[in-house]
Amino acid sequence: MGRRTQADRDAITTEIGYAFLSGCFAAALVFGAVYGPALVFDVTPTVDAALKLAAGVLAGVVFLLRITHVLWRFARRPENDGA
Repeated sequence: MGRRTQADRDAITTEIGYAFLSGCFAAALVFGAVYGPALVFDVTPTVDAALKLAAGVLAGVVFLLRITHVLWRFARRPENDGA
């Protein structure tokens, strides 16, 4: 494996940015889906705390899974050797 070209470095940077932003978006959706009912309905403080904890944990897991999926997919893409 030789040195990376500028195009390779740019592609890696772009893919990392995409992975991060799509991970944030997916995590925000999960957080909103889990914690949203606590904002809409009148729930007890215990239920509110449990939903907030569950939403935070699930959002973190979804964020990490999304980043991992995107970057592994990028790493396993077929190389284009000018053919």
